[in-house]
Amino acid sequence: MQKGFIQVYTGDGKGKTTAAIGLAIRSIGAGHKVCIIQFMKSLAYSEQKILKSLPGITLITTGKPYFIVKEGMLSDEELKQWGSSIKVYPAGHPPEEYRKMTLDGIHKAIEAVSSGEYQLVILDEYNMARWYDLATEEDTKRILSARRPDVELVITGRKAPKEILDAADLITEMKKIRHYYDKGVQGRLGIEN
Repeated sequence: MQKGFIQVYTGDGKGKTTAAIGLAIRSIGAGHKVCIIQFMKSLAYSEQKILKSLPGITLITTGKPYFIVKEGMLSDEELKQWGSSIKVYPAGHPPEEYRKMTLDGIHKAIEAVSSGEYQLVILDEYNMARWYDLATEEDTKRILSARRPDVELVITGRKAPKEILDAADLITEMKKIRHYYDKGVQGRLGIEN
């Protein structure tokens, strides 16, 4: 039995999910089984098409086809630009339907890290689910305590909370130096989504 570690990919730079998917491909190439649980994502990302077709990868998504933000995060002008594709909520009180979907993902994460079926489990955008109050510190502790010692656990997303950073064996911070989003370029098919 090979020891598994906890890896965290965080920061404001691009590449967290991309790095995790690269690791997943490397892992199945070595004959391992991988479970990827994507939090706050619907089936609208290009990588999901190929991931679902790869033997050795189980892909689970938990999210709605709209974005959520805490009150005060965006200006009135930004909210107007987003229109109906965004839902604003008071801090600490996320939409109940999103919380339920996140809880479903958390239960599946606990099962994945404890079942012995997978050698690699990726919790994509889990850090943001924590930041948006969709997952709690207690939820995180339940996942971490359920993890078998031979399971490699990768947690991605900006704003990694203290309990995840404290538990991590490896932390990579993606740092944005320059990004075309800042010039108004939207996510492009096959590149960002």
